[in-house]
Amino acid sequence: MRYLIAVAVALAGMTGNAFAWGNTGHMIVCEIAFRLAAPDTRAAIQKLIRTDKSPKFNTFSKACTAPDNPHTRPSEHFINLARDASRLTSPDSCPEAPKCLLTAIKNDRAIVASKGKPKDRLIALRFVGHWVGDIHQPLHVSFKDDKGGNFIGVSGKCSDVLHSAWDTCMVEHALGKDVAAAATKLVDAITPEMKAKWTQSDQPMDWANESFEFAEAADTKYCSMQPPHLCKSPSPKTVKIDDAYLQTNEPVIRQRLQQAGVRLARLLDDAFGN
Repeated sequence: MRYLIAVAVALAGMTGNAFAWGNTGHMIVCEIAFRLAAPDTRAAIQKLIRTDKSPKFNTFSKACTAPDNPHTRPSEHFINLARDASRLTSPDSCPEAPKCLLTAIKNDRAIVASKGKPKDRLIALRFVGHWVGDIHQPLHVSFKDDKGGNFIGVSGKCSDVLHSAWDTCMVEHALGKDVAAAATKLVDAITPEMKAKWTQSDQPMDWANESFEFAEAADTKYCSMQPPHLCKSPSPKTVKIDDAYLQTNEPVIRQRLQQAGVRLARLLDDAFGN
């Protein structure tokens, strides 16, 4: 009985696809972005960060974790697609809800770029950094019925559920917990050609479609594809995360963090006029 009550409480608290990247992943994304942004953009970011007297979020990388601590605006942390969808087709609207990552990025970027109050711009800066991280986590562009893998258990090298395995366990397995060291490794591996390719589109819809492709990829084991492009429902009950799974998906983890950092840097340069 106690177990059933605990499960019921947990499910009641899930209003969406839960979290994307753990604190480590979000901090890596924003650390990469901060390092790659133009000097004037870094100065503008630091100026806004200094308006917050709390030491909890006193760097940009830490500030990007604020929307998960506590979890705020839950319906905007993900994008749900229909089971028979092949991709997102509208850059300005959410397919299954009034709000999602697409609208969140657009709205908060506009506030950062505005001449509004520093407090409002600081809050928007935190969120836009977080949102760009979220949209690059594959299971945050997925299906409502299993809440982005939150109803799929895992066994082996990671515990809990598939979604949280991608959030934290797999990130820390690939890069460790040292945010600065991880960001250095990833930044050093980014070539000018990668930057040019990844910034060809500034449309969050395109970034989301990339995530959706990874979510549906056979190696992710989130779902089984059935023609004509139908992710079989229900999803698998359990996914085994062994050494082979980690090794196969580590390049995906690394690339999505790199892409998020590069694109966030470009977005912030544009927002701050640099």
